[in-house]
Amino acid sequence: MAKTDLPPIDLNNPDSARRALAEALLLLGEGGIPHVASVLQDFGHSQVSSHFRSGYEKDMLQVIGAKLGEWVAANVPEGVDVHPHVLHGTIYDQTLRAADRLSVDLIVMGLHRPELSDHLLGPNAARVVRYAKQSIDVVRI
Repeated sequence: MAKTDLPPIDLNNPDSARRALAEALLLLGEGGIPHVASVLQDFGHSQVSSHFRSGYEKDMLQVIGAKLGEWVAANVPEGVDVHPHVLHGTIYDQTLRAADRLSVDLIVMGLHRPELSDHLLGPNAARVVRYAKQSIDVVRI
């Protein structure tokens, strides 16, 4: 059993998020700590960010933090010592960095059925599975 785990939560996909959380809680030992994380993707290119007002990303981090807090309150059972985190950057990169920084034992990722674009572009879950130092549990949605 894991003592700590990290289920990255996609707040735009509530079914996937709930299933990943349920699996993460199931795999934790008694007194285990889930580090629930949501990632705000960065703009990637300065040409894109120049179209947004100054401070937009900072404001969005606060919005995502509030939404994650609400989601945690609604979905994590009372008495669970959950640690929510808002990350900023590329989903797979931030998930890997957070897992290392937090020294989690396990990453639990929700994964939808693949589409053709996933095979061509490579989904975030595939990159996390490929490069993580931790064990991975992939929950099919």
